[in-house]
Amino acid sequence: MNHSTISRLVETTAITWLLVGCDSDPNRPGLTDPRQPGPAVGQAVGATVGAVGGNAVGAVVGVAEGTTAAARVPFNNTRRVVRQWRQETTSDGRVIQVPVDIEVDAYGRPLKAPKAVTK
Repeated sequence: MNHSTISRLVETTAITWLLVGCDSDPNRPGLTDPRQPGPAVGQAVGATVGAVGGNAVGAVVGVAEGTTAAARVPFNNTRRVVRQWRQETTSDGRVIQVPVDIEVDAYGRPLKAPKAVTK
């Protein structure tokens, strides 16, 4: 980029900022009086259009996020395991603790019954 291109870009940006105006606070004085009918109606219409548009976009985003969450469920391979300990007596008379792992669902309910102890 040469100097004239950069200069034109800066000038265009500055003019755009001045024409558009970055100040949207209705309490600060601007070019129009907000107590007059024209600006008051304009602000009311703008607020209504903004609310309706925002709700429409929010609904679309909500549907998209819900669909994504529902599509993700079959691919969730998170395993939750609860470990319980039971005591067993060995053939030489010692008492040891043996872990028993039980796989549970997201709510803590066992997915299948633990294996029966054979003696």
